[in-house]
Amino acid sequence: MNVQPSSLEWKDAYKLLVGSILPRPIALVSSLNNEGIANIAPFSFFTAISADPMLVCFSPMRRGSDGSKKDTLLNIESTREFVINIVSEEIVDKMNITATEFPMQVDEFTEAGFTKVSSQAISSPRIKESHVQLECTLHQVLHFGEEPGSGSLVIGKVEMIHVADDLYFDGKINMEKLNPVGRMAGSMYTRATTDMFELLRK
Repeated sequence: MNVQPSSLEWKDAYKLLVGSILPRPIALVSSLNNEGIANIAPFSFFTAISADPMLVCFSPMRRGSDGSKKDTLLNIESTREFVINIVSEEIVDKMNITATEFPMQVDEFTEAGFTKVSSQAISSPRIKESHVQLECTLHQVLHFGEEPGSGSLVIGKVEMIHVADDLYFDGKINMEKLNPVGRMAGSMYTRATTDMFELLRK
């Protein structure tokens, strides 16, 4: 079967993307608006870019209802900072709560039951329950359309990394103790450490 993206409605194109690019890590992004109210939202269009400089990126899509920017993107454009909190299985239920589109004046730490921890290099708070937290300043943001289904690419420069002590040894993170989860299609998720195998490079 051959599918030409330009022939699809954006929702159908989205389904093909998320059903093909699997599994996807989840960036649980915490940010502040200009009034100091905290927002949290999960994004599975997320990856690393480079180690030096240490850059990461995620892509918030426009709202499907009217094409408007989501609160996370508005906050980052305003304050130029954010935290990426890595999602472990222990916090997936709370993470799922933050996917709700709360009004901008609602503190989503309170709604989801997460604990705020002050960052060291930026103002946006970290999520205590996350085992790995990346404090980021905005390096660049690129916009690709303004209609429902379009999105932006947010590139962050990592200013500080926080790793739980029991996960960190000899400069590496213990993946099994981190117990990360990945996003699949629809409402499905996967345990990233289940049925792992090793493949040595030749």
